Amino acid sequence: MSIKDIIIVGGGPAGLTAGLYARRYNLDTLLIEAMLLGGQAAIAHNVENYPGYSKGVSGQYLIDQMEEQCANFDLEILHEPVKAIFPNGRYFEVLTESDTKIATKALIYAAGATYRQLQVKGENELIGHGVSYCATCDGAFFKGKNIIVVGGGNTAICDALYLANLANKVTVVHRREQFRAAPVLMDRIRLLDNVEIITDTVVTEIVGSGNVEAVKVKNKKTGSESEINVDGVFVAIGQVPNSDCLRDLVEIDAAGYIKTDEDMMTSCPGIFAAGDVRQKTLRQIVTAASDGAIAAHCANEWIISNFGQD
Repeated sequence: MSIKDIIIVGGGPAGLTAGLYARRYNLDTLLIEAMLLGGQAAIAHNVENYPGYSKGVSGQYLIDQMEEQCANFDLEILHEPVKAIFPNGRYFEVLTESDTKIATKALIYAAGATYRQLQVKGENELIGHGVSYCATCDGAFFKGKNIIVVGGGNTAICDALYLANLANKVTVVHRREQFRAAPVLMDRIRLLDNVEIITDTVVTEIVGSGNVEAVKVKNKKTGSESEINVDGVFVAIGQVPNSDCLRDLVEIDAAGYIKTDEDMMTSCPGIFAAGDVRQKTLRQIVTAASDGAIAAHCANEWIISNFGQD
């Protein structure tokens, strides 16, 4: 069984950056990604807040550039799902879907998180064409337009406050009467003239031919159904961290996010976490890249301390 210096699980911005830095440290590094590289970043139509691109850049282009950088440093990439991760003496073993076992001195877990979807007709077909899960990523495309924000927590209301400065009208649709968002946020949102709040209501379908044109909604109390003409739908009903493989090894919070220190080290020495799967305040491409760089640097230091220079 081969033994790597570092195995990185996840090929989004955090994993790719970790791979780039690890290879620049001349570490024998393997990045494992079940799907295409890039994760959520790859589907962003235009990224306006990544430093260095004054006119914005597509998420896919940004990921392509990261992949090319990694290729320049001969980063080994394996496209296969990871089934399990477990300790084995001084090492960690990664079990892939093909039942291949690969040992590593240190592990960087950057498997990301998945936006929780509405699971309604039209949603998947219109992602990137009016359906978004990131207001700060895509809000600028809806200046002067009518949009809906779905959700009732802090993220949804913060998104609505942000989007209200850009859009002609923002409609907040929440499935309950009471909001989970902080009262101070609710006080702010209710003061805005271009925000309408609809409660006890769920989205049943997103309508559009090529781009979002409307949403169908249903009142849970009365059963009445209606259609609202909009240009965009921002879904903010939470994320699901992809942390299952480490749940028995590291400390996680109530929502399933992995806890780390400022060096990206988890509660299990030798296992680092980076990107959206980590408990953190801001989940953006730039913060994921930062996490990956720190994780690789600190993993290198950890390997030197525990395995020497060999």
